[in-house]
Parts: sequence; C-alpha cells; structure tokens
Amino acid sequence: MVLSQSEFEDLIADPEKYIEGNIVWARERSPWLGFRVEITSPAGYPLFLKGSYNPMITALSYHIIHGTAGRIYGLDLGKDHRNPDGQRIGEKHKHRWYEPLRDKQAYLPPDITAPATQPERVWDEFCQEAKVIHNGTMEPPPAQQLGLFP
Repeated sequence: MVLSQSEFEDLIADPEKYIEGNIVWARERSPWLGFRVEITSPAGYPLFLKGSYNPMITALSYHIIHGTAGRIYGLDLGKDHRNPDGQRIGEKHKHRWYEPLRDKQAYLPPDITAPATQPERVWDEFCQEAKVIHNGTMEPPPAQQLGLFP
C-alpha cells in the first residue's frame, strides 16, 4: 500500500501522536549512536521514529518511518542533500512525503534553530513541529571514547 498525499497530511497534522518513555542513545556502529521508538496514535498509524547521531562529523537525524511506505518525514543536520531536480539544499534539511517523489524532496527548515551538537534541543524542536508528544525525556548521547579501538 502506498501512502496517499491526503493520508500523509492527516497523519502529520494529527496532534495526538505520542512517544511513551525515555529515549536512551545506544552505540550502533562506531562512532554512530542511535535509537528507535514507536509512535502511538489513536488513528493507529504504523509509525516509529529512528534517531542517529555521529558526534565525530556532527551529523544528526530524526526520521519518522511509516510501516509500509518507509521514511515519510525527517530532519537531517550535517548531511548534504541534493533534490531530484539537482537543487542543492545543504546540510540542514527536512524531508516531507510528497506522493510523486516519496521522501526524495527536501527543503530548508526555518523551525530548527538548535545545532546538531545539541541533540536534545533539536529533538524538542523536531517534536514540536512534527506534532509528536514525547512523554519522557531524551538522555544526552554518551561521550565518545577517543582512541583506535572501541
């Protein structure tokens, strides 16, 4: 099943979407940290949210994933993006579902003001704009260990 534009608009505008519990960053593949949390909604959308952070290159992402359509909404900081038409968007951009292009089109978000070095502040701004209520706290990412071996 492909997600229609009207279904996406209803889903992203739903102010009753929520995440329950604290978010703790875990080591994935060095030096990347990440987390995955379920998004619950009274409408029953099949959603989860994936976060990733690399403090070595200062890259941060929060992506809302739909169970059948894939990524439908997301924020990337520290990762360059070029749209399908060749337009360069830059290292701070958001992806928003657009039925003909899926998640490939990005734009510069005026609502994200915190830098990638402050994942908790970026999280708060992202949740507010995406209308996701977080009933918990986000722990700060663990400090990176410097050295050749993890």
